[in-house]
Formats: sequence, C-alpha cells, structure tokens
Amino acid sequence: MHNITLIEGDGIGPEITKSLRNVIDHAGVDINWEIFKAGEGYYKEHGELISDDVFKSLEKNKVGIKGPITTPIGTGFRSINVFLRKKYDLFANVRPVKSIGNIKSKYDNIDITIFRENTEDLYAGIEKKISDDEMHSIKVITRKGSTRIAKKAFEYAKDNNIDKVTVVTKANI
Repeated sequence: MHNITLIEGDGIGPEITKSLRNVIDHAGVDINWEIFKAGEGYYKEHGELISDDVFKSLEKNKVGIKGPITTPIGTGFRSINVFLRKKYDLFANVRPVKSIGNIKSKYDNIDITIFRENTEDLYAGIEKKISDDEMHSIKVITRKGSTRIAKKAFEYAKDNNIDKVTVVTKANI
C-alpha cells in the first residue's frame, strides 16, 4: 500500500485527478489517496488557498500529485504552484516526450526529455507595484540554479545512456 497526497485543485482539477485515479486504480496499483482541495474555490469556503493539513500529508507521505489550481486575482496571494516549488525546492520541471506505439503522428520515434528550472527566472515571484499603471517583476537567474538544473539533465542523460544534451535559453523574455 502506497500513501499519496492528492491535491485536486479547482476548475478542471477534480475531473482530471479523478481520471488519473481511475487509470492508476485500473493498473492495479494499491494506493491510499489522501485527497485535499485547494485554490480559489477552497479560499471562498475557508479563507485560505490551501490547508496546513496538505503540508502535513505531503511531509508524511513524501509523494504528492497536484491538479490545476487557480490563484484568486487581486487577493494578494502568491500562486500555490510557486509556493510549493519554493517550499519543497522543486527546481526541476522534467517533461518526457515519447512516441506511443502504433499511434500515427507526424514524427516517428520521438524520445526527448525537457528539463526546465522551476524556481528562478520570473518564477522567483519578486514583484512590486509601483503605481496603478506600473508593476515591476525581477527576473533572477543564478549560477547555482543554472548549474543544478544542468547537472540534473546530465545525470539523467548518463543514467539513461543518452549521449546528447542540448541547452536552450529564452533570453528574449
């Protein structure tokens, strides 16, 4: 039995996470789901975006899955996504992209994994209101952050016998 914290989120979150649970349940994986709500809907009912019980569950289980979460605009709250990334130092956004069996697509044999730094850049969330017409957002990129995401990608490549790593930047943003 595996204990997993599931943050349903709001909007389409509950629908998506229900489908996820159905797929995993049909795969025969024995999971005890600890299910929580969070986001704008939760805020309207409880006056907070996310319960402290969610953090207790995450710290106990060490595994969590999160559906999409809405941050209410104009309430002064930071995005739950950014908060979770910072709290648990979830710096690596890892996205595997692979062709699936006999599904016809424009390209064959796609097998790439994208690593994106998840806590720096504009994700640092350093913002200040200057006036009703102006906001400033600071884009932070450090050697430490850049080095650790690069190391993560190279470790993945080495562990998976991949002989090529491509580094890209989006310097115009």
